[in-house]
Amino acid sequence: MYGGIDLQRSLIEILTGLGLPADVAKVIWMLLPMAVMVLGVTVGALVCTWLERKISAAAQQRIGPEYAGPFGLLIPIADVAKLVIKQGTIPAKADPLLYTIGPALVFTSVFLCYLVIPFGQNLIISDIGTGVFFIIAISSVAPIGLLMAGYSSNNKYSLLGGLRAAAQSISYEIPLALAVLAVALMTNGLSTIDIVNQQAEYGILSWNIWRQPIGFVIFIIAALAECERLPFDLPEAEEELVAGYQTEYSGIRFAFFYGGSYANLLLAGLLASILYLGGWELPFPIDRISEALGIEANTAWWQVLAAFIGLTSTLVKTYAFIFFAILLRWTVPRVRIDQLLDLGWKFLLPIGLANLLITAALKLAFPFAFGG
Repeated sequence: MYGGIDLQRSLIEILTGLGLPADVAKVIWMLLPMAVMVLGVTVGALVCTWLERKISAAAQQRIGPEYAGPFGLLIPIADVAKLVIKQGTIPAKADPLLYTIGPALVFTSVFLCYLVIPFGQNLIISDIGTGVFFIIAISSVAPIGLLMAGYSSNNKYSLLGGLRAAAQSISYEIPLALAVLAVALMTNGLSTIDIVNQQAEYGILSWNIWRQPIGFVIFIIAALAECERLPFDLPEAEEELVAGYQTEYSGIRFAFFYGGSYANLLLAGLLASILYLGGWELPFPIDRISEALGIEANTAWWQVLAAFIGLTSTLVKTYAFIFFAILLRWTVPRVRIDQLLDLGWKFLLPIGLANLLITAALKLAFPFAFGG
């Protein structure tokens, strides 16, 4: 199996070669990827906002953004500039502490999940061995921030939006966890790196989407609900709640909600790629390509090229999910709150449990195909 480029070891060797102590080099290694990750996720979220406008314009047969830079590429930057310089206000009878902590909690919980997301074989900040469990646990904190924002705004629409967000998250968190647990059961581990490596042997034929089709559908539905995307955007349904829990927010506090929602959508796409679509793997094993070309897998330039191809593969799969989510927004109507809760508790939860039991049975009956 292709071992991938080891950026951590290479950077530490370069820094120690320049005369820095090994401990200092390790600290720099920890800080540098975090800065790159924050920058990369921010750019990725801004790209999502641009795609949202362009794809929705195409779906509605109208012209999307085009005057701010080529193809309207500067629109997301203008959005950020507007939100940063806009005055942030706090309602007169609001709780200022909870009102401020709420959006920060949502924003931080989403970004922390990226610590265990692999973009390539070794393109990950920390492979802690319990990666998917860490993501589920940390992402569960976000609804507390939404509820906090709705409660502290001193606005009935905001409070209803916060309560809806908490109910929706609880309803879909369990089916999502069951779908992920079935993948972890086949992998015999919770590491995001191990989950991708387990899908690498036979190329596209070994991707989990073929062995977990029901789990994949459950994951997609639950992920869209967790991201509050249509048809599950009830916490901020503009016809009913104006803008829900974020009605009273403006300026940088609103930017936390706005950026956090698109960063969450990007995270869902990355998880779909990692759990079901082979992550950074191509439809055919990349080490077979190096063998066919007679190239040693440890050759430096090949490692760099393979890492670039793996990163590109991950992003293509991720943005395919985002394209689907955006297109879905303009093609299906919003469900009612009772329909949303029924779908989560009466259908997805029992189907998720049945899928987990079937996976366990198949693992015992066909261990060579289901990770026994």
